[in-house]
Amino acid sequence: MTGFTGFAYLIASICFILALRGLSHPETAQKGVNFAIGGMILAIVTTLMMDSVSSYFIIFCGIAGGGAIGAIIAKKIEMTSLPELMAAFHSLVGLAAVFVASAAFINPDAYGIGVNGILSAGSLLEMALGATIGAVTFTGSIIAWGKLQGTISGKPVSFTNQHKINAGLGLAMFILIILFCLTQSAFFFWAIVAIALLLGVLLIIPIGGADMPVIVSMLNSYSGWAAAGIGFTLQNNLLIVTGALVGASGAILSYIMCKGMNRSFLNVILGGFGGEASSADAQDLGDRNAKIGSAEDAAFIMKSASKVIIVPGYGMAVAQAQHVLRELGDLLKKEGVDVKYAIHPVAGRMPGHMNVLLAEANVPYDEVFEQEDINRDFSQADVAYVIGANDITNPSAKNDPTSPIYGMPVLDVENAKTVLFVKRSLGSGYAGIDNPLFYEDNTLMLLGDAKKMTENILKALE
Repeated sequence: MTGFTGFAYLIASICFILALRGLSHPETAQKGVNFAIGGMILAIVTTLMMDSVSSYFIIFCGIAGGGAIGAIIAKKIEMTSLPELMAAFHSLVGLAAVFVASAAFINPDAYGIGVNGILSAGSLLEMALGATIGAVTFTGSIIAWGKLQGTISGKPVSFTNQHKINAGLGLAMFILIILFCLTQSAFFFWAIVAIALLLGVLLIIPIGGADMPVIVSMLNSYSGWAAAGIGFTLQNNLLIVTGALVGASGAILSYIMCKGMNRSFLNVILGGFGGEASSADAQDLGDRNAKIGSAEDAAFIMKSASKVIIVPGYGMAVAQAQHVLRELGDLLKKEGVDVKYAIHPVAGRMPGHMNVLLAEANVPYDEVFEQEDINRDFSQADVAYVIGANDITNPSAKNDPTSPIYGMPVLDVENAKTVLFVKRSLGSGYAGIDNPLFYEDNTLMLLGDAKKMTENILKALE
């Protein structure tokens, strides 16, 4: 049976690797999801067939309960709420790691790793690290969920000696882990868990809204390493491999996100920026001389265009305007207009957010381009239609050394002949930074709900 289990776990691991490979591109994403489902089914069935499983009732109750909750959430969740959902799910993985590590410490004999008071240093270290990573992931993901959901302010929350306190807690936890491995004391174990839970809050609360895509990716990586920690505790090779895959891929994605913002990972953690603009800031911006247009103005400009580049942002997601946006693109194509979609790597609230929404609206994959592939085309475009985006089009990133986003690669929408900017107001974006593009001569602001404005443009074109 051991040989069969190892072989089945190997096949499941290969399925998970193929799943990650498939999810790297929209055209193969569905195939990737199917590989992931197949691998997970194989892993679950194989685990249930193991000799160490003595009772199926509780297991099936857990599968039925969790499956029912997951199915209900999947049916009801809006595409715009996926970032919050991911953060919530990451928190559950972290909590599971804490529970498994705690159970293994309380009753190690059940896991076949020894008896109370006589555990190897390796097992103790696995428990401590699993509990630490899991606890940080749990509370950190809860804070990220709150910021994305809006129940916690998106602004960075800082306090006196913040970094010194975090460093002190990190050092204290390091010392406690050593003491725990030497003494096997329950006090040290629970102290490690408590400090890790606190650190999860203190590490994420200072992160501003503009850094949320990186944080979601980072927490994804943490949840993977937490799962790998569970695998070591349970002596389950599949969990170790799967957790390592998720942890490594999340770390790589975090690096890509940081590169897309021209920031180091350490800079994100230690100096997060961004948040909701205050009403005062919005009023100051509103006093400037921006050209305000209507749906009819936009329709006239688009009808005369030969090339249009559409730039979706989180405002499009909130308004759920992806379907009407695709209708607008289809109508323009019927009129002989060349239509493309430009995606910035940190558009939205999580990596790939805009790609998912456009795919949901059946926008052809060959019309969707990443920043590095589309930026040079803006200078030949008659119209750049920016719908609900802000920070990712801010030219301050290129020409204002004092701007917090200076050096961040942005979409060169200002190079188009005309920029049609759909936004609810002239207020700052999620990073809380002024966008001078609103006041350029070739920019026409279309103030209002993204979906309603696009619908009105579509009607005017028809």
